[in-house]
Amino acid sequence: MLSKDIGIDLGTANVSIHVKGRGVVLDEPSVVAIESDTKRVLAVGEEAHRMVGRTPGNIVAIRPLKDGVIADFEITEIMLKAFIDRVGGRNWYSRPRILICAPTNITSVEQKAIREAAERSGAREVYLEEEPKAAAIGAGMDIYQPSGNMVVDIGGGTTDVAVLSMGDVVTAASIKVAGDKFDAAIMKYIKNKYKLLIGERTSEDIKIKIGTVYADGKREEMDIRGRDMVTGLPLTITIRSEEVQEALWDSVYTIVASAKSVLEQTPPELSADIIDRGVILTGGGALLDGFDALLAEELKVPVLVADDPMHCVVKGTGIMLDNLDKVTRRKIRA
Repeated sequence: MLSKDIGIDLGTANVSIHVKGRGVVLDEPSVVAIESDTKRVLAVGEEAHRMVGRTPGNIVAIRPLKDGVIADFEITEIMLKAFIDRVGGRNWYSRPRILICAPTNITSVEQKAIREAAERSGAREVYLEEEPKAAAIGAGMDIYQPSGNMVVDIGGGTTDVAVLSMGDVVTAASIKVAGDKFDAAIMKYIKNKYKLLIGERTSEDIKIKIGTVYADGKREEMDIRGRDMVTGLPLTITIRSEEVQEALWDSVYTIVASAKSVLEQTPPELSADIIDRGVILTGGGALLDGFDALLAEELKVPVLVADDPMHCVVKGTGIMLDNLDKVTRRKIRA
């Protein structure tokens, strides 16, 4: 067969693509830059991301996915087409089969939107799979045995928590608190405390470079620049890791509470397995300093960060592509 099988992690912050036989071939921000008056597409992915917060009035950098689902159907379709073309997924004589991952609790309407966007981007067949399942497989967990495996996947728009056994989800929760909410919380904290306006890019830099969520975590400082709300002029201040921890407190504990809730609903035999095996952290949020230590302290079970947590979901789709006939085209539970 000449057509390719493609696995896509359609993330709120990043899109990653795995082409069967080639591995992960693309990992770019989920951003599209367009001219607002003509609707002409100027850039997609990394190039568009560099324009965020730095464009003239007639150019808009759009993130078409919000909270793990499609917020702008037309722009999502444009973005998917561009990425699939970039990896050589489509040509005149064949169309690919595409496996896309989505959060566990999306509605049937949201599922339909993802499916349609993929079909209109050139897919011959579209398969939907639950994100934590792909994340667990990509992290190297053997979820097909009759034993409990727990994964916490902290992405850009959503955090998915799931306990898996026998190749399926036993208990799960998906909440709209993840990387984007962390960035927004840091921006709000600095605005309230220092009367300084900063952009998304600066907020993300703070989170990555000096961010921590644990009392015994990083102790670093960073100079940041923004606009003084009082004078309207540029201003530089110094922010510390302890302040980032304070800014992220509410968001982080929402995730902790969700993980506790999933554990409480888990059958006792599977809970015992999780005590032995531990919880695996995946997604970009897993890289936030101290998250594993905090979760271990709160859940009273071992917590491990997956190797290459950013790409666990897309690697999982790659493994699933080898067994695509076993992946059902059923609806994800709404």
